[in-house]
Amino acid sequence: MSQTQERPAAGATLPTAAASTDTLTLGVVGLGYVGLPTAVAFVAGGGRVIGYDVSEPRRTAIAHGEVDLLPRDLDRLAGLQGDDRFVVTGDADRLAEADAIIVCVPTPVDHHLTPDLTALSSACQAVVERARPGQLLVLTSTTYVGTTRDLLDGPLRARGLEPGVDVFVAFSPERIDPANVDFPVEATPRVVGGLTPACTRRAAEVLRRTAPLVHQVSSPEAAEMAKLHENTFRAVNIAYVNEVADVCQRLGLDVTEVIGAAATKPYGFMRFTPGPGVGGHCIPCDPHYLLWQLRADRTEAPVVDATMRAIAARPGRIVQRARDVLAEAGTALAGARVLVFGVSYKPGVADIRESPALEIIDRLRRSGAEVSYADPYVKAISSDVIAVDDGVLISTDQPWRRAWDLVIAHTLHPGEDTHWLAHAGLVLDATYQLPAGVGTRV
Repeated sequence: MSQTQERPAAGATLPTAAASTDTLTLGVVGLGYVGLPTAVAFVAGGGRVIGYDVSEPRRTAIAHGEVDLLPRDLDRLAGLQGDDRFVVTGDADRLAEADAIIVCVPTPVDHHLTPDLTALSSACQAVVERARPGQLLVLTSTTYVGTTRDLLDGPLRARGLEPGVDVFVAFSPERIDPANVDFPVEATPRVVGGLTPACTRRAAEVLRRTAPLVHQVSSPEAAEMAKLHENTFRAVNIAYVNEVADVCQRLGLDVTEVIGAAATKPYGFMRFTPGPGVGGHCIPCDPHYLLWQLRADRTEAPVVDATMRAIAARPGRIVQRARDVLAEAGTALAGARVLVFGVSYKPGVADIRESPALEIIDRLRRSGAEVSYADPYVKAISSDVIAVDDGVLISTDQPWRRAWDLVIAHTLHPGEDTHWLAHAGLVLDATYQLPAGVGTRV
């Protein structure tokens, strides 16, 4: 059959497959916020996993169950300790045992907003060096368009392994939303695009073991761009709704009332809510992979560029509002006792990667404020994350027992007691979630 005839039609969607009775061994490279829940879900679906992570502290944390997972996945992980269906290792040679390998390593940006491909390049090199005939290799880390060909296709061919014949190669972007109980791995559709039709089919067969739907596209590039589009779309809307919040504040309007009214429209509107900024492993980073690639081609994306500049400016806006609120009460920011309430990038997780709270704390401290924070999920912030004189910043216990000149509500975790904020004096609500009358919104 010709390649054109074999290739799945773009947009084709596969129905959910019944759990396979064939035991397939999956190699998962990178056991972080994406790789670990993926691995646990795969074992729950009847497979076997060899999880490879270069970090010994991470492997130890997994062995002790001291990781940030949904409660259900924590229970699953606890039940897998000592089970040969779930092997965690720092030995990359074990990957040769796998029938399929999924690469789930971080793809951050550096201080210059340039993609940092160190971990991804290293992971792909390790996989290529150990690839064997018949294996499926799936890249899931969000990155620039063309990465799958650059880091897997070319190096495999250099080894004499032809994708689609000797090995199978595809890109299927991760879709993990930490702490979201409504959309765990098994409830979230996947997109996949292979280097050949045979690659796409093979990848879809494996992904169907944990995904309710697998949407096939014509190439890895289409799948790579789909992921960039997903997260850039969110970035644009978040930047816009934060701007709407600023406009409403200046006009003396309640932005939540305005958004609630607009959301009654049953078509053509998607609800986004304002906040202190954007954090985590996706929105603050992924659009920069697109901008970086376009700059190399001297192609402009003015909406995306303006979006990311607005997102970068948001923590500064929070600090300026803190300064204004204190000034209105006759207190200078320099020397003020300020509490940042909640520092993780979203409720229900311990993840502080790219959290706006980090820049907010840093800016407040550089302005002379005496800054503390309280977060039950984040017990300490080390000096490698934020500039701290004594090497570590410890979460304040029972913050309601202390007097603050200002409390900035940054992240409100599920089930957390916030009633004391009504009696905390000056409160700046950057979450837009506190009850009416409690604090001043940004």
